[in-house]
Amino acid sequence: MRQLPLGISQGAEPAFDNFVAGRNAEALARVRELSAGTLGERIVYLWGERGSGCSHLLGAAARANPALVTVDDVETLDAQGQHALFVAINEGAAVLAAGARPPAQLGIRADLATRLASGLVYQLVALGDEDKARHLKSVAAERGLQLSDDIVGYLLTRLPRDMASLRSVMEVLDRYSLMRKRPLTLPLVREALAEEILGGQPPSR
Repeated sequence: MRQLPLGISQGAEPAFDNFVAGRNAEALARVRELSAGTLGERIVYLWGERGSGCSHLLGAAARANPALVTVDDVETLDAQGQHALFVAINEGAAVLAAGARPPAQLGIRADLATRLASGLVYQLVALGDEDKARHLKSVAAERGLQLSDDIVGYLLTRLPRDMASLRSVMEVLDRYSLMRKRPLTLPLVREALAEEILGGQPPSR
């Protein structure tokens, strides 16, 4: 089924409170502790597929504790970047790092991979449709909107599935509903997506 392009704002800055944990509750708790300086470990490494939430947690941790060393996409670091991260770890810095694969599979220098693996390592699992549906309804409720199951199903099958995009579309629907002074119905949602996102082209039904 064709997904709609979503050329709208990315919404709120990443924070712990707007991270939808799903099955990643333990990883969220440890990252919170690391950023607060209350975790016994100095290194937490996160990995997972795109959209699983690694970058969100790194952004949230960096905002909560600017002194924390945060490094995303570790596998893309050049030799200088890998050396700098290795030195930071050896000097005792608290480090939150993330990549697409476990440390041993990153293709980085072996001693850095070993250091990253020596801390806490969590694979983040992308949210399932049930988690996303609950979150969409929760975001809608915060805006005074009600989402029926048919609207939620429509959005989940036609929009990019990362949480930032799903939150952003709620901004569009909220604004459109207020502008038109009409409650959210499936026809209104189709109309809003066509006008606000597709530039007037009707979405597939």
